[in-house]
Parts: sequence; structure tokens; C-alpha cells
Amino acid sequence: MKAVVKSRREPGGELRDVPDPKPKEGEVLVRVRASSICGTDVHIWEWNDWAQSRVRRTPMIFGHELSGEVVELGAGVHSLAVGDHVSAETHIADGTCYQCRTGKMHICANVQVLGVDRDGVFAEYAVLPEINAWRNDPHLDPALAAIQEPLGNAVHSLLPEGGGEDLAGANVLITGCGPIGLLAIAAAKTFGAATVIATEVNPVRSALAHRMGADLVLNPRDQAAGLLPAIAERTGGHGIDVGLEMSGHPSSLKLVFDALTAGGRVSLLGLLDREATLDFDNAIIFKAARVHGIFGRRMFETWYTVKGLLARPEFRERMAQIITHRVPIPELARAMSLIESTQAAKVSLEAKW
Repeated sequence: MKAVVKSRREPGGELRDVPDPKPKEGEVLVRVRASSICGTDVHIWEWNDWAQSRVRRTPMIFGHELSGEVVELGAGVHSLAVGDHVSAETHIADGTCYQCRTGKMHICANVQVLGVDRDGVFAEYAVLPEINAWRNDPHLDPALAAIQEPLGNAVHSLLPEGGGEDLAGANVLITGCGPIGLLAIAAAKTFGAATVIATEVNPVRSALAHRMGADLVLNPRDQAAGLLPAIAERTGGHGIDVGLEMSGHPSSLKLVFDALTAGGRVSLLGLLDREATLDFDNAIIFKAARVHGIFGRRMFETWYTVKGLLARPEFRERMAQIITHRVPIPELARAMSLIESTQAAKVSLEAKW
């Protein structure tokens, strides 16, 4: 089959012919119908410091966001059938560690990630463990099905402790309108948030934030007096109930906690590439703030919530707007250039070989 491979420990990747994969016991073979580019894929393509320290083997097929059709079952697979339309939960848990056995599979101590620790999905075919193949509505657009994984990140950030939380009537701040931030805006409005405020410097993403349902989009570079006065005015002086930091920028980290009302909660998903300082006494302790680190999605509670969102036509319409470009998988270099030039929000990769 054809696949995009990280052949050497250097920037870029190449289209290669590689052996067809075969599903082992408990696995399924999936014909890729659509994929999409995640920030992780950009890091591996650029071969930055994170990728150099994290990717342990080459050559390797990279990419992890997937939708496709099951074409072969390994021995012992019972919950899926040939022809099923599936997406991938990209974190492969061992099922035996302490975290897995105490209901925290999403932070498995020995997790393997598709396209990072094992061959991924920028290919004609991919192999998934049965448990990681999420069966979709057969009529769901493959491009939308492929981005359920980042949508799951957004939902997990909004509901880090699962379905017992409620966003109805809440004031929400989302710092950083990359694809996950944009999806979080749409999900927050669907969950009933009263006000969603977003921050973003890229004009393309700012415009998308409005279309996804943000009530106010602030550009940190344009606010000479800072962002807090605008946030206070929009929230009637109360501040935000829920903050999602998704930019990985130290100033946004401080902003989220400064804007947080006492008793509020913060989810941290953006990865900081430098050390950041925070006044813990005033930011967290005296506010009785709840702080959640976000990694992946709750397996598989978050997926059921995502399924409910995708059952709503109005949500699917909003979600589809973040796909600004559709590019064949073999043209990955062009897709990466669209992202690096800030022209794109989310690039869908089509299985056209």
C-alpha cells in the first residue's frame, strides 16, 4: 500500500510503498476514507525538539485522526463487522496498569499513540485494536468522523469529570482558537453556556470563532488596556465560571486565572514550551479553583457525549466550518504549508491516491 512515512529523523516525510498491514488477534483492518492533521503531526513533520525527544523509531507512518471502513477482522473480534464505518480512539491503553484498572484508561501509564509510538493512518490502510475502533453512523461525513478525536479533546476540556457537570448558564473563556478551541466554542454553546468569550490573534481563526458561536472574540494584541476589563464587562463583573487554556502561552495562562470567579474551574490543554509562573495563592487557593490537566479523552465516556453532539444537525453544520481545506493525503507537504502559513484552520486529508 501507499503511505506517508517519516523515513528519517529530519524534517518532512515521503510517500512510499510499504507492506500491507494485517490485523492480529483482537484487531481490525480499516481502509482509510479520510484523515486530518493535528498539531502533533505538524511537530513530527517539522521535526522540532518535542518530536525529536518523543518519536523513538523511524521509519514510521504518522497521522492519527481517522475515519474509514472495516475491511478485515482479526481473530476474536466480535463487536465490529466488515463494512462498519469507524473512527479511531488514538490512545491505545494496556488495560492492566493501575490507571486502567481504576477507571482512568485515558491516562494509561503505558499508553501508545497512533502515529507516534506505532504506525499511524496517513496510509491506504491502518490497523486498530478492536476497542479503539469507534463505530459511527454510516451516513456521517467521513471528514467530520475523522475529527471526532480533537472534538473529544474539546468536550473533555469542557466536561473534565464527565456527564455530572453542567455548563447551562455559565460564562466560558477559551484562550486560543486552534481547531480544538474552535470545537470547544461550538460545544459550549450547544451545552447551554450563557456567554462564550474567546481570544485569538489570527484573523482567519477569529472569524471562525464568531461563526462557531463565540459571543466575543478578543485579540490580545489590540487591547491596550488588557483583556480583563472587556471580560468583566461582558460577564456583569462576575468573571468566568469555566476557563479553557488552549494556546500554550504564559500570558493566556495568567489571564484565565485572573478572569476566573471564585469557585470556578479551569482546564489546561495547551502545551507550554517554556516555564511559566503563577501566583498560586490568589489564582487557585483563595479562589478555591478547580484545575484539570487535559490529556486525550475519557475512554469511552467522552465518545458517547460526542456521539450525542453529532446527532444534532446544527452542531454538525457548525463543526464543518473549521475544515477550511481538503487535500489528498499524498499531498501532505502542501497541506502542511497551508497550516504553517496560517491560512488554514483544520485541513481534511482525503484518501485519493
